Amino acid sequence: MRKWLIGGAVALTVVVAVAAGLYVLMNSRTYQLAGRLVDRVETTEKVVALTFDDGPTDRTPEVLRTLADLEVTATFYLIGDNLAANPEYGAAIAAAGHEIGNHSYHHRRMVFISGETARDEVEPTDAEIRRTGYRGPITFRPPYGKKLWSLPRYLSEHDRTTVTWDVESDSAGGATRAAIVADTMAGTRPGSIVLLHVMHRGESLAALPEIVEGLRAEGYRFTTVSDLMRR
Repeated sequence: MRKWLIGGAVALTVVVAVAAGLYVLMNSRTYQLAGRLVDRVETTEKVVALTFDDGPTDRTPEVLRTLADLEVTATFYLIGDNLAANPEYGAAIAAAGHEIGNHSYHHRRMVFISGETARDEVEPTDAEIRRTGYRGPITFRPPYGKKLWSLPRYLSEHDRTTVTWDVESDSAGGATRAAIVADTMAGTRPGSIVLLHVMHRGESLAALPEIVEGLRAEGYRFTTVSDLMRR
């Protein structure tokens, strides 16, 4: 009986350890099991990439006007089915000279998936991105930043870079404009990749001018993810 209890305790410990390890790996912004992952770039230059997840939505024209007024080029990680439903917004993003990345077709958690599912989320979204007129490199950002094995392996086999972020001020939801500005300013460093959800969070879009002006006052310049990765 005692041996059975000890064996059961050991097995439970192993299961818990494995589950904890998988959870950490699934949510890691800095590591994956295959392929290249970039969460920021090591550089001494005061340069930063602003990235916007989700959409395009009917807020796209306002986002583009704000960026034009600020004279900032950004990287948009767009969702395939949203692009298919709003092709004019995707075309407007491309025409404005911004970079477009792949954020999957259905914005599902791509953790316990097959290689076929990874393909079905990545490739149709690439096709929608190309329909916008965008011809630059396409990096991939996992929905919710989550991945385990099949997605990184698929991306690696197709020479695709996974891009996460090192500054995230509005992902939890409910953050005020002032808090988003303060947290972004405090977390940004040379080579940072900043994540914001301006496509569906009004406070985030409202914070954008203050973020840009504040970082510029500190000597920062803005670029796209792909340009940042070339440094």
